[in-house]
Amino acid sequence: MGRGRKSFFNDLAVLPWPVGLGVGALGYLAIAHGVPLWFARQGGALAQAFANGANPFRLVAWLFFALCAIAAAASFLSARRKRRLLDTRTGLDSIAALGWRDFERLVGAAFRRRGYAVEETGLGGADGGIDLILRKSGKRTLVQCKQWRREKVPVNVVREMYGLLAHHGADEVRIAALGGFTPDAARFADGKAIQLIDGETLLAMIRHVQSAQRAADAPPLSMSAHRTEPVFDSAAANTAMSAPDCPRCGATMVQRTNRSTASTFWGCPTFPACRGTR
Repeated sequence: MGRGRKSFFNDLAVLPWPVGLGVGALGYLAIAHGVPLWFARQGGALAQAFANGANPFRLVAWLFFALCAIAAAASFLSARRKRRLLDTRTGLDSIAALGWRDFERLVGAAFRRRGYAVEETGLGGADGGIDLILRKSGKRTLVQCKQWRREKVPVNVVREMYGLLAHHGADEVRIAALGGFTPDAARFADGKAIQLIDGETLLAMIRHVQSAQRAADAPPLSMSAHRTEPVFDSAAANTAMSAPDCPRCGATMVQRTNRSTASTFWGCPTFPACRGTR
C-alpha cells in the first residue's frame, strides 16, 4: 500500500541520520543569521531592531534544529533496529514469528545490505501492493512482501504485480513470500521480469548477507603473525569482481563446471537451497 502524506520531518527521519543533523545545522544558520541579515539590508524599523542586537528568529532556529535532531535520532534508532532484525534471524521459524510490518523491514534490510537503495512504500497495510522500491545500477525494482505462513501466493497476485511493472515503468518485479507460490504462479513468472522469492530462498539470502557482514566486521589479521608474504591471485580477484548476483536470491554467484559437458556457468553459492543459475 502507498503511504499517506508525510511531513518534512517524517521524510527526514527515513534518510541516514547524518543528513538530519546536517539539514538542522544549515537550517539553524539560515534562520538565525541569514534571515536577520536579509531584513537588516531592507532598512526600516526591523533593520534598526536587528542592529540593536534583537533577534527573534533565534528561538525559531533552535526549534528547527531540535526537530531535525529528533528526526536524526529516529533514523539512527530505526537503522539499528533493522540491523538487529536482520542479524538475529536464524531460520524460517524466526522469520515466521515476525509480524507483517517487520517482515517488510526484514526484506528491505536484506536488500539494503546487498547494496540496494531501498524505499519503503508499504508499512501502511497488510494487503499487499508495492511495499519496497529497490534502486541499483540505474535499475528500479518493485517488491511485494507476503508474510503468509501457510498459504501459497496464487497466480492472480503475480499477474497484478506484473501489471504494476508496466504501469510504473520499472525494470523488474520481485515477490517475497514466506509460504512460497502455487505452480500456476511459478509458470506465469517463468521467462518474465519477475523473481519469486520463497521462504528458503529468502533465508539463503539472509544467511549470505549475515556471513558477509560478519566477515566485514572481523578484525584484520596481523601481518606480523605470518612469516610468508600474502599471495595475490589476480585471476581469482577478477573473477570475484565480475561475479553477477543470483537472479533468485541476490547472492554473489560462484563459477561452476557442468560434469557432463565440461562447460562453465554461474551458480548460486547457497545451492541446493537456491537453484539460481546464469
